[in-house]
Amino acid sequence: MLCTTWNLRPRARERAAALADHLAPLDAAAGLIVSPANQTYLSGFRALLYSRPILLLVTSGGTALVVPGLEEAHARAKAAVDRLLIYHERPGGDGGDWSDRLDELLGQLPAGSGIGVELSSCSAAIAEHLRRRGHGVRDLDPVLARMRVIKDDAELEVIRESARVAGAGVGASLRACRAGTTEIEIDAAGTAAVMTAVARLPGPATVEQLLMTPAGAERSALPHALSTTRALAPGDGLIHTRQVGLDGYRAELERTAFVGPPDAERRRMFETMREAQARALDAVRAGVRCRDVDRAARQVIDAAGLGAYAVHRTGHGIGLSPHEPPYLRHDEDAVLEERMVVTIEPGIYVPGVGGFRHSDTAVVRADGAEPITSHPSSLEALTL
Repeated sequence: MLCTTWNLRPRARERAAALADHLAPLDAAAGLIVSPANQTYLSGFRALLYSRPILLLVTSGGTALVVPGLEEAHARAKAAVDRLLIYHERPGGDGGDWSDRLDELLGQLPAGSGIGVELSSCSAAIAEHLRRRGHGVRDLDPVLARMRVIKDDAELEVIRESARVAGAGVGASLRACRAGTTEIEIDAAGTAAVMTAVARLPGPATVEQLLMTPAGAERSALPHALSTTRALAPGDGLIHTRQVGLDGYRAELERTAFVGPPDAERRRMFETMREAQARALDAVRAGVRCRDVDRAARQVIDAAGLGAYAVHRTGHGIGLSPHEPPYLRHDEDAVLEERMVVTIEPGIYVPGVGGFRHSDTAVVRADGAEPITSHPSSLEALTL
């Protein structure tokens, strides 16, 4: 456990400078960053997502962060930026709101200059504010996606630790599975294990989780379904999903399990899913197109006559966001590169029968996939 070396703030400054170098080719004088994940990547500051806007402005001359007053102390402690601008919600403060602070920054830019924004994240209100100020809007999404998709050593270190902790959570949750236990109680057992594991780390770290355990023939066939108070019954299948993020960096681990031995048809579907995941993992290496990884999984599923029930991509990138490029889709021509981090999770969902999905997180290497999550995947191990 090496989390004492996780200090990403110096790298944040380097990344902001690298983004500034991309602005001129876009005819942009600045980049305005609103996505919490990208703000973390470029400043080291990660705040709660809520109604008060937080804005990061990046130019060739440096960086400026606009935050509400209740985040001022946090930002001063964590943000690797050159300027901090505060807007208040209390009597006797400086007054104004986020737009006033943003206007202070925009007033220092050339009139009518372009501003780069994340079109996938920037609100219509912010984009319209820029246009009213005479600034054209440019799309920064492709640049930021390209920057974030290759992980550096520090990022990989945190993601590996997240993977280890996720394994502890999945193991504890599956050990709690028995008839009469609710989906929420299953989640809670793993969450307690995750919190214990994180508390024992030698350095301070934040932790976030995304988890769900839909169970039964109807609910497990829903690819994304939050856990409920439904109790497990003998014969149920379930899919337990757990993403763990340490200091924002995530890893994902999922397993399909059964409360008692499944019937022959569900065994066939489980083994088809497991073989599809193995083939997809075998296909992952630098230089391979994303679509070819998806095809490797679908060939197995199609051969079993289950292609109509494989309704989503084989996997996706993961890091500061739960889902991020690259996307392992049937129509994605992007090429995998070393140090990308991806999930491999082909799924089969048959209404009235159940859902079947394992997910593992892996680092792309020149000679293949390097899985960093670990939990038994066989039917024998997952018959509870």
